[in-house]
Amino acid sequence: MLKYSFDWSIVTSGKYFEWLVSGLKVTLELSAVGIVCAFILGLIIAVLRMSHFRPVRWIATAYLEFFRNTPLLVQIFFWYFGSYKVLPAVVNDWLNSTNFEFAAAAIALTIYTSAFIAEDIRSGILSIPKEQMEAARSAGFSYLRSMQYIILPQAVRITVPPLVNQFLNLAKNSSLAMSIGVMELTYQARQVESYTFKGFEAFTAATVVYLALSVVITALMDLYNKKVLNPHRA
Repeated sequence: MLKYSFDWSIVTSGKYFEWLVSGLKVTLELSAVGIVCAFILGLIIAVLRMSHFRPVRWIATAYLEFFRNTPLLVQIFFWYFGSYKVLPAVVNDWLNSTNFEFAAAAIALTIYTSAFIAEDIRSGILSIPKEQMEAARSAGFSYLRSMQYIILPQAVRITVPPLVNQFLNLAKNSSLAMSIGVMELTYQARQVESYTFKGFEAFTAATVVYLALSVVITALMDLYNKKVLNPHRA
């Protein structure tokens, strides 16, 4: 029978532990950039999706259908290998002068996740009684001002739980960035396995970190539900 000698010290101390920590930092940075940008972009797309101007609504709908129904890995490869065809030369030069792999992954994660966030926010907007929009318009607010001051604050508050789920998915999907050389947590776990042949320990450590990240985000969501959405039930 094959015998396997476990050695957990390689992932709890020394340079391999430092590799995993550096990978976690990159994962957190990539997730943070993706979450902020995806939320802003998703908010814009949700508003455009509900526009009364039909061409704008069609463009927003096409955006949602395209990016929600194509694999994230394909989108990552597209931005990594084909971004120079669709982005201005100035932007490409700036990306190449920085961390291009990180930027390509961040763009892909942002666009992919924003399509799902837009639908969550749109659902929140539709849950707001239409009389509130009518009252805002009758008070002299434009459509955009009504959205900005009346509808969106309520809609975002309602959709925080599903939005947190999207943020959690983005954090987990960031592991696909290893496919283009982003040195995030999964990439570093693979490096540890390559150097030590201790794949069980390396990927167990990565799994535990992803699980801990998920638990923290879920706990924050539960806390928000108790303290903000349902304070009287806390």
